[in-house]
Formats: sequence, structure tokens, C-alpha cells
Amino acid sequence: MSLFPDAKILDIDLTSGQVIKKTVPGNIFRLYPGGSALGLYLILQDMPAKVDPLAPENMLVFSVAPFTGLNISGLSRMAVTTKSPLTGTIGDSQGGGFFPVYLKGNGYDAVVFRGKSPKPVYVYVNEDQVEIRDASKMWGKVTGDAEALLRENLGDDKVEIAQIGPAGENMVSYASIINHCNRANGRNGTGAVMGSKNLKALVVKKIINTKPFDPEAFKPLAKSVKQKLEENECVAGLGEFGTDGDLEGFSDDGFLPTRNWNTGYFPEGAKAITGTTMSETVLKSRDTCYACAVRCKRVVEIPGLVDPLYGGPEYETCGTFGSYCCINDLPTICRANQLCNMFGIDTISCGATIAFAMECYEKGLIDTKDTGGLNLSFGNTEIIEPLIRMIARREGIGDLLADGSKKAAFKIGGGADELSISVKGQELPAHMPQYKPAVGLIYAVNPFGADHQSSEHDTFLIMPEDSIERKRLAQIGTTAEYDNPFVIDDDKVRFAFDSQCYFSVLDTLCLCQFVWGPSWELYGPDDMIELCKSGLGWETSLFELMRVGERRINMMRFFNAREGFTKEEDILPERLFKPLLDGPSEGVQLDKEEFYKARNLYYSFAGWDMESGNPTESTLRKLSLGWLLDK
Repeated sequence: MSLFPDAKILDIDLTSGQVIKKTVPGNIFRLYPGGSALGLYLILQDMPAKVDPLAPENMLVFSVAPFTGLNISGLSRMAVTTKSPLTGTIGDSQGGGFFPVYLKGNGYDAVVFRGKSPKPVYVYVNEDQVEIRDASKMWGKVTGDAEALLRENLGDDKVEIAQIGPAGENMVSYASIINHCNRANGRNGTGAVMGSKNLKALVVKKIINTKPFDPEAFKPLAKSVKQKLEENECVAGLGEFGTDGDLEGFSDDGFLPTRNWNTGYFPEGAKAITGTTMSETVLKSRDTCYACAVRCKRVVEIPGLVDPLYGGPEYETCGTFGSYCCINDLPTICRANQLCNMFGIDTISCGATIAFAMECYEKGLIDTKDTGGLNLSFGNTEIIEPLIRMIARREGIGDLLADGSKKAAFKIGGGADELSISVKGQELPAHMPQYKPAVGLIYAVNPFGADHQSSEHDTFLIMPEDSIERKRLAQIGTTAEYDNPFVIDDDKVRFAFDSQCYFSVLDTLCLCQFVWGPSWELYGPDDMIELCKSGLGWETSLFELMRVGERRINMMRFFNAREGFTKEEDILPERLFKPLLDGPSEGVQLDKEEFYKARNLYYSFAGWDMESGNPTESTLRKLSLGWLLDK
């Protein structure tokens, strides 16, 4: 068995300007082998409880994995970990592109930021050369302009940049971190934490040095991608139409969140904003992440309105700015996506918070005196751009909405809390628990709020028994068969828990879930084990990898427990338990009694205390996390 490599950590104190290079020994790194597991390990070692998310004491960690940057699809992702200003929980945000490869190429598995700079700065990394440089000229600039100024300041185009826009500088609670001007570590408000530290950007020299441990054994795995693409219609379709390709179908079935989740049906607009329409009208090209053959990233262009520099909208963006807001104009959605990438804002929370404000307006909870004269009626395309700008700059009603729908509802009152469709303060993505109850269960118990990429979706359990999806899911323990996805029984709860652990592995190893997921994707569990072996020399097993994923989830839950969170926050919005209003899904709702029964069973599977919903001592010690209790 080969030795696991040590992790190389770059630790930067922005208050003092001190830069320290550290290592995490291989035997420890193997327990937390990258991504937010490594980020959590570093945070829980040093950061005290009850820190204000925007205080200098909050830590911000960029982290990759040992084989980030190998020449194979789906190995170009990065996690950003911190305490979230949106939720108050642990914050976890995943993103892709090219930046993660060059961060690893410079020799670092993680970069830790502490403290607060007395003035705006950016950090430049070129292997052993690490500089904290003045960013005053870039402060206040949108991402495209700031990127040009950073390259000019360095006199070097061969750099990759992860930065915040004005929304992060103004500490919008759901501000994102943007790289390549169109790839986002979007959720949980990581960009606001970066802004609170006066940190405009992390800039890395374009260096690639990750090599496979066993090149001959690795080669067949990498070369198999062409055949896998030809054989996999789902992934091929993802490349052709993007993640937005299924939007119209969701509406036809009655499960596209519409009018702030009052209905799942958008007959007047779904076709206009779906992926096929995008491909036929405004799509300029298909972009990709480093070495990835799928090429699912959209690049759109509308002369005078949308610059291809800022990419194009994904499914969630078309849902939140489209059906959530009853907007059926694709150019408006593409413009909203560009503005969010310019200002550095999470499109999910932004679009969903605007939809919340629209319903508040239509119910008379706010009026034009509150909105600065804006008519926030559902379907009004004219107010989307002004609202995004006001949110990013915290101007007028934008200051209220900049902290998300939950906090805004508290200030508005009058029953507005029922209109905030969020968990732990994070707005729901565009996948409906009424149709996918296992996803809804994970929305509720997920440590950092509602997230559609933290578990597999119920619909894959209705695939034929001999399908590749079902065969792969059987490898991680799911053999139950269903005629429809609506059921939430014991087997479905176990499926939710097991697939959550698997997805947690992917986020630890910084693997793209569209390439390395457990069912429909290109590579399956066996391939991931081979990747560890030939790519890193890690003789592992599915058991060890699933344990890695479970360990990460429990570390997150432990972090939340010390912040005061219990199962009282593991709840879904009341609206999900009420009948949908119209369309094919009219009358469909979640059963509250079944949901709470499923939640209790989940706690039992996870080994968490039934009273608090938090990890027990025995569970933590089983997962080699006894040091958290001892500490």
C-alpha cells in the first residue's frame, strides 16, 4: 500500500500580512482528502464557536483534492468553506472551471484566509512566491473589468482569477466567488466573507503539474470517455442542451416551481426558456471545464444586451429568474445571469428572493413606497435588472433583499415568513420535494441548507432494474424498486442517506457530479476506486470512500451543533405541505406526518441523537472524529 501524500496548505493572515506554509501529514489527509472535508478539518482545528460570519475571526478556505488537474473529465472543481453569513451554519460552496487546476498546479491543496486586511488587497500565488498586493483600483469594479485590471497590474495574462464583485464587497449575504467571469462558487454567501476581509481576489499563475501515480493504468480510464459519451444519452444531452434541457418537461409534469412555489406548472413560459430554445436562439457556443469532454457550459450572446464573457444561464437560473418570477422572456433571464456574474451574486438565492418579494408585493405586504416606485408584480421583466443592481449595491429595497428572503420576511412581518421558500435561510433550488421526497428530506437535514446536489434524486429509482442507473445505485446499497418517485418509505430514506454520503465523497474529492455521480453519469463507483488507485496510488475501497463522505457530513453537523443548531432547523417550508394549485400536479402535496417519520428514521441511520438531531459521541468516535470532543 502506497503512502498517502501530505497536504500542502498556504495559510495567510490578512491582518498581519503573515504567510505561512504548512503540511497536513498523509495519515491525517487520508481522512479528509480534499474539498470541504479538508476545509472543515482546518477550520475546526482553529476557529472558535459563535464567531460572526463577517468578523475577522471567521476563516475562509479554498481547497482542492490530491488529483485535481489530472487529464480526465470532471477533475477540475474546488470547494470554499467558511461560516455562512446567509444561514449561520457551516458554509460549503462548490465550483468548477480552470482555476482549481492552477491552484493545485502551484503546489497547494488549500489556501486559508484569516483576519481582515486594513485596505482592499488581492493575493498573487506563483508557486513559492506569494504576495499580498493592493487592490484599490479593482475595488468596486464588476468582475470583467476587475479581471482586466488585475492582469494589467500583474503584467501577465497567464493567470487565473477567483474574485468577488461589488455584491461581495457590500457583503450581500448570498454573494458568490467568481472565476473565469462565469464560474461560481455560488451558494452560502462565501463572497460576502471574502468581502468582509477586504480580499478582492485570489490570483494564481497558470501552472499544471498534476501527474497520475500510474500513467499506464490511468490511460485506459481517461481514454474511455469517448466511448462512454457515445453510450450515454443523458450525458450527451447534457452537453447539447445544458442543465436547462429538462425545464419544459418538468413543467409538463407539473413540477417546475412557479409563482414562488404556488404551482408546479408554467404553460405560458416553459418552452420559451427551456434548454432547446436556448440552443436554437441565443446559444453562441458550448464551453467546458479543464480537460472535460462533456462541454455542458452555456455561452450565450445577445448583441447590446448579453456579453458571452459572462457565460449563460443554467437550469436553476432559468427556474429562479424564470418560472419562480413568472418571466417567460429568455433574453431577460440571460441578462440576469450576466448581471449576477458581473456583480458576484448567487443566481438561485437572488432569483428566489426576488420571487418572494413579488409575492409580498402582490399580497400587499410591501408597496411602491417600499420598492422605490418599482412594480414588483409577477411577470414584470422591467424590474429584474434594477433589483439585481440595487441588491448588489444594497440600495433601497435592495438592502432588505440582500440578506435573503428569510431575514427580509422577519423585517416585513405580516405573515411574510410563509412566503420565504428556504431551509436554514437558504432558498430552495428548482427541484420540488412534492415530486422528489427524498430530495426534500435532504433539503431539510443538509447542514448548509437546501441543496439539490447533496444527494441523488428519487426519479432514478423508477428506472428499469437492468439499467446502468439501477446497477450503480445497487453498489452503494440501494436495490429498492419503485413505480413512481412519490414514495417516502424506509428504503427511500436509506437511499437518501447513502446517496448523500456518496455525493459527500464527490465534494470531498472535488469530482464533478455530472461526470462521477452514482447513477446516470459517465463514470461510476468502480471507476472512482480505479481513479484513486491509478491517479493517486491510493489503494482504497467503496467502504472507505463512503466513510469519508459520512465523516464530512458529521463534521458539518458538529460545527452547526456548537453554533446552537438542532433538529428544529431541519424543516421544510409550510407551502410544500399544501396542495399545488393547478396543472398536472394540482392537489399534490407532501405529507407532513410521513416527512417527520422519515426525518426520524434518517437520524437513526445517521447515528444522531433523536432529541437534538446532532451526532452522538459514539458516531463521532466511530468516524475517527473523537478529537472534536476531546478538543
